[in-house]
Amino acid sequence: MIKTATRSTAIIFLLLGFLGYSQNKKNFSGIPNILQQIIPNDRIDSWVLVYNNYGKNQEIKTSGGKTDYIPQFSGFNLFPEEDSFYYIAYNAGGKTNYITDLEGLKKFAGKIDNAEEAAIILTADGYMVDEEFKDVAGNYYEDPGHYYLDMGKLTSKECPYQKTHYTLTVNKSSGTVSNVKDNGTYIELYNKKCANNPRLLKIQKKEEPKDEPKKSTKRK
Repeated sequence: MIKTATRSTAIIFLLLGFLGYSQNKKNFSGIPNILQQIIPNDRIDSWVLVYNNYGKNQEIKTSGGKTDYIPQFSGFNLFPEEDSFYYIAYNAGGKTNYITDLEGLKKFAGKIDNAEEAAIILTADGYMVDEEFKDVAGNYYEDPGHYYLDMGKLTSKECPYQKTHYTLTVNKSSGTVSNVKDNGTYIELYNKKCANNPRLLKIQKKEEPKDEPKKSTKRK
C-alpha cells in the first residue's frame, strides 16, 4: 500500500514538472538574436552574418575567425516587407560561399539545434516571428521531445492585409512539423486604396450630396 502511494506521488510530481516545463513560454528576442543562434551542421571553416541597412553593411556575428567576402546587394528577411536584409558569407574547403535566400539559410542551419533554428527553418514556409505581436506570434515553449512555436503568417496581401497566427509542433530530433494549429486572424489592415475599406465607405457616405428641396411653382 505504501509502495503504491509512493509511486503515485512520484508520478504526480513527474507530470507536474513536465507540464511546468512545457508551458514556460519564452518570447523570441528579435530577428538579429534569432539569426545569431545558428549552429551549422556542415563543416564550415568560418562564417559571418551581415546586416545591410540602406547600403551599409554591419557584421552581426563572426564565427571561426576572419572571413574574406564581397559585399552582397541582396539577401533574406525573416519578416516580410523589410527594406533592409541579411546575408551570410562562409568559407568551406578554401571557397567563399553566400547565403542570400531563405532556402539557402534553411540548408545552412541544417539539423535543428534550438528553438531559434526551428523558427528560421519555418520561415522558408512563409511563417514569421512577428516582433510587434510577440505574445501571439513570436514565442515558444518546449518539452523534452518537441518545440511549440507561436508564429505568424501573411495570409492575405489583398484588402484587407491580413495576418494569422499558428502554433507549430516541431520534433527536436527529426525537425518535422507534426501539427499546425490555426489560432485565427490577429491583425487586419485596410489601406486607402481598398475598395472595401469600411472607414473609407463611411467617409464617402457622408460626402454624398443631398438632394435640394424643390422650389414651389404655385402662384400666390
